[in-house]
Amino acid sequence: MLITAFPVGFFAGLFGIGGGLITVPFLFFIFHNLNINPDYLMHLAVGTSFSVIIPTSAISVLTHRKHKAVDINIVKKYGIFVIIGVLSGTIFAAFLKTKSLLLFFTVIVYLLGSYLLNLKDKTNKIRKNFNLTPRIIFGFISGFISAPMGIAGAIMNVPILRYFGYPIKKAIGSAAAIGFIIALFGAIGFLITGSFLKSDLPLSIGFINIPAFLIFIPITMFMARVGASTVHKIDKDKVQKFFGIFLYVVGTVFLYRYLNT
Repeated sequence: MLITAFPVGFFAGLFGIGGGLITVPFLFFIFHNLNINPDYLMHLAVGTSFSVIIPTSAISVLTHRKHKAVDINIVKKYGIFVIIGVLSGTIFAAFLKTKSLLLFFTVIVYLLGSYLLNLKDKTNKIRKNFNLTPRIIFGFISGFISAPMGIAGAIMNVPILRYFGYPIKKAIGSAAAIGFIIALFGAIGFLITGSFLKSDLPLSIGFINIPAFLIFIPITMFMARVGASTVHKIDKDKVQKFFGIFLYVVGTVFLYRYLNT
């Protein structure tokens, strides 16, 4: 957990992600070796991941705001539909079998990575077509998919905001703010569903493991600040390429997990 916390925090700040794509697989492996009830292994990893993301993403958001990279207006107008998706996805996740979702998510990750690697930033102006309909559709989908995966949704929301004309750094900063919302409601959801299902997991409240939460928090909060500061020192085109490559790596990890499940 100590070793994992350092890269989780750094990538959370650098790419505007909450770190769940790294945290969940590691926590799954750790809990498996601790002989946690196999019926709730993934649930515990996801719920704990969300709890860790809350303070980590908060630090990331505050750092991005110093660089004026968070658009509060889009966070408000888009975030409400993300919340609806998260709450729906959390309920769904309580009864979820993950293998088919892993394959689906792997495909989406590869597509998003390809999009960012081939996208040309022709303008810094925000397009005017991010109206109510796409906000509802994309907000719900990103929240719904994020919930069963224990992620803050930036893996989807950064490319979505880029598609609608947001510069890469503002897309990352705003996605980090939306990620905070996802993590907060996701953690609450898994805490409640774990208690409702009477999972009775050791040293846990609902589907949130307390020791893991306490170990990750101080390290990831510090490293998130480092990562968020680093992104503003790098050329924005390079940041976009790095994020695209990162998505390819994540897709490969998920594909490996799918094939070995």
